[in-house]
Amino acid sequence: MISLGLRQAARQLRLAPAALAFGGGALLSLALAPWHILPGLPVALGAAGWLILQASSARSAALAGWLFGLGYFAFGLSWIIEPFQIDPERHAWMAPFALIFLTAGLSLFWGAAFGLAARISTGAWRLPALITVWSLAEFARAYVLTGFPWAAFGQFWIGTPAANLLPWTGPHGLALLTLTAFLPLARLRQTPVAALAPLGLVMATVFLVPPPQQAEMTGKTVRIVQPNAPQDLKWHPDHRWEFVRRAVAFSEQTPPPDLIVWPETAVPQLMNYAGDTLQAIAERGGGVPVLLGIQREEAGAYYNSAVLLDGNGEPAATYDKAHLVPFGEYVPFGDVMARIGIHGFASQTGAGYAAGPGAEIMDLPVGSALPLICYEAVFPQDVNSAARRPQLLVQITNDAWFGTRSGPYQHLVQAQMRAIEQGLPMIRAANTGVSAMIAPDGRLLDSLALGEAGYIDAGLPAPLPPTLYSRTGDWPVFLLCLFTAAVAASRHWTLARRS
Repeated sequence: MISLGLRQAARQLRLAPAALAFGGGALLSLALAPWHILPGLPVALGAAGWLILQASSARSAALAGWLFGLGYFAFGLSWIIEPFQIDPERHAWMAPFALIFLTAGLSLFWGAAFGLAARISTGAWRLPALITVWSLAEFARAYVLTGFPWAAFGQFWIGTPAANLLPWTGPHGLALLTLTAFLPLARLRQTPVAALAPLGLVMATVFLVPPPQQAEMTGKTVRIVQPNAPQDLKWHPDHRWEFVRRAVAFSEQTPPPDLIVWPETAVPQLMNYAGDTLQAIAERGGGVPVLLGIQREEAGAYYNSAVLLDGNGEPAATYDKAHLVPFGEYVPFGDVMARIGIHGFASQTGAGYAAGPGAEIMDLPVGSALPLICYEAVFPQDVNSAARRPQLLVQITNDAWFGTRSGPYQHLVQAQMRAIEQGLPMIRAANTGVSAMIAPDGRLLDSLALGEAGYIDAGLPAPLPPTLYSRTGDWPVFLLCLFTAAVAASRHWTLARRS
């Protein structure tokens, strides 16, 4: 029955619109880092609007949306094959399946949005319906099943005046405005004024909103260390201590900073047995406190942790990663899967890592900080969940998993967004890059390039006043979209009863 419905939808969609849907999604993906080819946006989203207007049924609209998402995610998330190349003899065969299943699964959110928009509206009203329902689908993608908001629409705009809206609207509000500006271009030939008016209003909003003020400097200096360990060598017995020695050499340079930050899992030992190593790191660093990534075990559970070492190398504070990567740091039914040789990539211990309790503030020598380990910086809701506002954000990460093409740069963009949304500086220490001191307005004040071993001594900016988004989170935009979708559905059903 399902296959029959898909065949009917495919016949209704026809070959040319199907190619347009997939190609439009692929073109849209070029707006992501590292390309940021923004002129393709009006073409791609205008094509998406045309597809919903031309769809003859909700089924054909859903298939068009699914194909559009397939093109977008297949190209935009192509870096997902990189982790499978670390140990190709064991994992390379899974890479095509990972890309196919991930992109096909994420595209279901967009297919559902297109299908629902076609079901609850007709004619030109399909465009505002799609704007609203597509925005709700992006909320679902960010929250459902632990969420995966990577490659969201707001990520197009880093480095442009549109990013100045993030402290006010958050990423979902910026995504909503993106759809509002460009989807109506599908009716440019029929109703030019109505098609261009939303774009004009959004552009006026962008340029009327003042940019965030430039933060003052605190006078504190942070040393950000990037050892540049390739993932295939990072844990290799013959090489792993080479990267520790490299990080130690960077740490002991003079003059001493106020804080030294190493990346995620920088020490290749469990913290339980690393006492001598940690003391040596502190000693070679001249007694400067060091924040570093390390794994630890407690009561049979393993954690991916950030640990602050005092001047004697003793752990003064510990944060355990809470938002874990599915199939990377844990596998559902992990103990069962381990029996047949399936483990998370970053953990070989049955069910994988255990999750920490959630967002926790850590008091560092340079101020109160919210630590984020790798993937956690992708989730604005996690940053907003801290019990009190910190003075800065710290992300330690190992972007060697993401390869050298698009993945590390897309990860960096999302870190910049978290800084802008909160009005907070971010210290970002990455194993292979890009490490940076990020200002509260998202600028990279100092950075180390991808694939470069070294360190930077960066001045720490002061936080800006709390932003509107830091106070409200995603609720205002979510409720607005929900209300608008309800109004659209109510109008459609009222008209249907009258006819």
